[in-house]
Amino acid sequence: MPLIEHLGELRKRITISLTALLIAFMVAFNYSEELFRSIMFPLKYNLSFSMENPFISIIPQEKLSQTTKLVFLAPAEAFWMSMKVSFVAALVLALPVIFHQLWKFISPGLLVREKKYVFPFVISATGLFVAGALFCFFMVLPFAMGFLLTYKLGDVLMPMLSVGLYVDFCLKFILAFGAVFELPIVIIFLARMGIVTAKTLAKNRKYAVLAAFILAAILTPTPDIFNQTLMAIPIIILYEVGILVSRIFVRGKTTDAS
Repeated sequence: MPLIEHLGELRKRITISLTALLIAFMVAFNYSEELFRSIMFPLKYNLSFSMENPFISIIPQEKLSQTTKLVFLAPAEAFWMSMKVSFVAALVLALPVIFHQLWKFISPGLLVREKKYVFPFVISATGLFVAGALFCFFMVLPFAMGFLLTYKLGDVLMPMLSVGLYVDFCLKFILAFGAVFELPIVIIFLARMGIVTAKTLAKNRKYAVLAAFILAAILTPTPDIFNQTLMAIPIIILYEVGILVSRIFVRGKTTDAS
């Protein structure tokens, strides 16, 4: 396709994606109050795992909920908080459409047998993003809040968070983890294109560990090593998963070619 046609196709896919995002935002904004109550979970509760039934239970963080107060410091801060929470919820709702439009944009460059992977791609890409967001929301954020807001807490210091800063902190973490969980998809795509191989990725594992901590330092909204480690460990695990799955897909590509 000529460059002008490529740009026209890109504009079409972006327009459809933005339309889906706008519709999802209008729906999510009607539930902004419920969404905000949900995002308070890391401040109030924590997940507990057990070998006996019930295997997973929700435990209130009494110390944290009693000592931490949310306030807003500007007249429009609470309103913008609702807008941000609604936008992120809308983004998650619109992900299947966005990933489908992404696939439609790149599909002209794929082989006929590769175009049949559209639904596995959309489902797996959406599922990985949602899995990363849920992992962050239920596992990482409660642990991070419990550690950061009670570290050396005493009579001198009392946490009083701005609602805008708290929501920004949570949403940045959620979006970052959702994006990071797409790593296996990226590795599989690069392997299918022949840009990288599973053997090369495994050989350079030590550099991947270093890159994981550098990427975590860039994506996490705080400069402390604690939160960076919480993100770096899943990146390393996902890197290993990407190597394992790319071997299967590349083997399947070799079989198709023969």
